[in-house]
Amino acid sequence: MQRLYEPQAYTSHVGSYWETTAPPQTWPILNGNKRAKVIIIGGGYTGLNCALKLASSGLDPASIVILEAQQPGWGASGRNGGFCCLGGSKLTTDQAIKRFGETETYDYVQAQKTSIETVRNNLSQYNIEADTHSQGETQLAYKPEQVAALEAEKLQLKSLFDVDCHLTSKSEMSAEGIQSPDFHGALTNPLGFALNPMKYVLGLSKAVSDIGVQTFGNSPAVKMEQVNGEHLVTTPYGSISAKHLVIATNGYSSEDLPNWLSGRLMPVLTNIIATRPLTPQELTDQGWTSHQMCYDTRHSLHYFRLILGINDEGPRMLFGMRGGISASDESNKIRLRKIRSDFERIFPAWQNVETPYFWSGLVCLTRNLTSYTGPIPEMENAWASLAYHGNGVAMASHCGTLLADMIAETINPKTIPAQMRQPPKHFPFPSLRRTYLQAAFKWYEWLDK
Repeated sequence: MQRLYEPQAYTSHVGSYWETTAPPQTWPILNGNKRAKVIIIGGGYTGLNCALKLASSGLDPASIVILEAQQPGWGASGRNGGFCCLGGSKLTTDQAIKRFGETETYDYVQAQKTSIETVRNNLSQYNIEADTHSQGETQLAYKPEQVAALEAEKLQLKSLFDVDCHLTSKSEMSAEGIQSPDFHGALTNPLGFALNPMKYVLGLSKAVSDIGVQTFGNSPAVKMEQVNGEHLVTTPYGSISAKHLVIATNGYSSEDLPNWLSGRLMPVLTNIIATRPLTPQELTDQGWTSHQMCYDTRHSLHYFRLILGINDEGPRMLFGMRGGISASDESNKIRLRKIRSDFERIFPAWQNVETPYFWSGLVCLTRNLTSYTGPIPEMENAWASLAYHGNGVAMASHCGTLLADMIAETINPKTIPAQMRQPPKHFPFPSLRRTYLQAAFKWYEWLDK
C-alpha cells in the first residue's frame, strides 16, 4: 500500500473514547479464492450503506463482498466527532453558486438534508442505539465582527434553501448554556444531530452480517486488476473476482489501489480529546450546559460537544481540531499540547479538568473542494465515493446508497447534484501535498489572528 502518512496514522486501535463504548466486531480473514457480483473495498459508512442498499434492491446479499483492511470501525467511521449534519464540501455557498449555479447549489443542499435523514432512517430500521442528541448544530463567532457574517448567513440560508436558523447574541449565550469568553455570538442551524459514531458503524456492520453479506476483516486489498471482463482483487490470503468494484476507503485509501487515485486525495489529520465526566458544578462554573454540536468560525476550526453521560456519570466534553502534517509520535505530542491549550482558552473554568482520551484520524479533501460519487473514469463497472471534507457521517451514508442505485441502474450518475459528480483533479506535484498542508495551516493561523 502507498499512503501519505506514517504507519501511526493507520493503526487499528487509537485509544479513542468511542472504543470504550461498544464491544468490537471481528470479521473473518478472507482465505482462498471467491467469486461475487460486487466487491466493496472499505467497511465504513460508505461501503456498509452501499451493501445494505444493494441487498434491499434485490441483489442476493451473499453475492456482495466487503473487504476491510482492519476491522469495522477502525477508520474514520469509528474515530470521528459524531456530527451528523450538513456538509461534504469545503465550498462556501457563494463559491458553490459561482461554480455550479444557484439551481445546482440548491440541489446539493437538498442532498445534504437527505443524507441526514438517511442516517436517521438507518438508526430506526436497524435498531441502532447510538446515543443521539442535539437539535442541529451551532456555529460560534470567535471575533465580534464575525457576528455580522452569521446574520448574513442566516438570511442566505432562509432565502435560498428555506432553512430557518436561530441567531443568539453574546448577551443571550449564557441563558442558552454556551458561555465562553472566546465567542461573541452564535447561529444555530436546526438540521442534524449528534451520535456515537462507533455505535453507528458497528450497528451497520451487524446489519450487513445479519442479512448475509460476506464480510472479511484483516484482509487488505494488495492488488487490483481486470481479468476476463471482471475485477480481481487480491488480499494476502485470497482473492475475489466480481463484475462490479466499489472503492469506499476515503482518507485511508492507498494511492495505487486503483492507480486512478494517485495524487487525487488530500488526507488531513484531525485530533480529538475527551474529558473525564464533568460534575454539575463544573458545568455551572463554565456556563456550558448545552449538548449542542458546535464549531467556531476559525479557518482552523474547533468542533466540540458534550457527550451524554453513561449511567450516573456526568457528560464529557469532546473537543476536536484540525492540524499537523505528521502522524509520528513526536508530532502527536505537539498536537496534544496545542489542542489542550486551545481547550483551556475556550473553557477556562476547566483548566484543571483531565482529558484522558486523545486520538487522531484522517478526513479527506480534494483539490476541487468537493466530494465525488460515481464511476471511476476509464475503468468499466468500477465506482467510488470519497472525500467528504470532514462531514462524512451523513454524506458518506447517503453516497453509499447512491452508489448502490448506480450499480443497480435505478439512477443515472449524471442526475445527482453537479457538486458531487466531478472526479477529483490531480494535485500538482502530489509528493508535496504535506508541504501544501503546512503552508495552508500557517496561512489559516495568520488569518485567524
